[in-house]
Amino acid sequence: LKLPLWLNGEVAIFIDRDGTLNVEKNYLHLWQDWEWIPGAVEAIKRFNAAGYLVIVTSNQAGVARGLYSEADIDALHRQVDADLQRQGGQIDAYYYCPHHPEHGAVRDCDCRKPEPGMLLQAAREHEVDLASSYMIGDKVSDVEAGLNAGVIPILVETGYGAGERNELPPNVLVVSDIAAACGWILEL
Repeated sequence: LKLPLWLNGEVAIFIDRDGTLNVEKNYLHLWQDWEWIPGAVEAIKRFNAAGYLVIVTSNQAGVARGLYSEADIDALHRQVDADLQRQGGQIDAYYYCPHHPEHGAVRDCDCRKPEPGMLLQAAREHEVDLASSYMIGDKVSDVEAGLNAGVIPILVETGYGAGERNELPPNVLVVSDIAAACGWILEL
């Protein structure tokens, strides 16, 4: 399946993982702890059907803290992919930041949100038109990463979102969950 080209490249839906796609559980890295947020799988399928790239961008500080490994993250993502495939959806790519400013060998990076490094890397590797793309997440850092990368940010109230909405920059769309974000994007 070749996705359509939009303006200067592909249009992507960048999605934070924990608290946006799956129920927030501190340092989630095991499939048995994964729990889809209601409507998330359907939203991914709708984005797929509309021709958008679906790209997960996630801070994974548990690696820097020594709680789990990058291999654990990759194994979890393979299981997420298998589950999604069974349900008729797909995530096109995963990007994660294994760093933390106070733990691990790398403490200063350009990939930990709110820095835009993951989004910019994905844009280069997948020929994404950033100005036409979106970032959906449950934290101010997701919104700021989107703004820093030049994409349209949307805050969901799942995960940490309800508690972070008052800290947002002006004019950022706030919706109840990823299904509502999907509906808003697809109705434009």
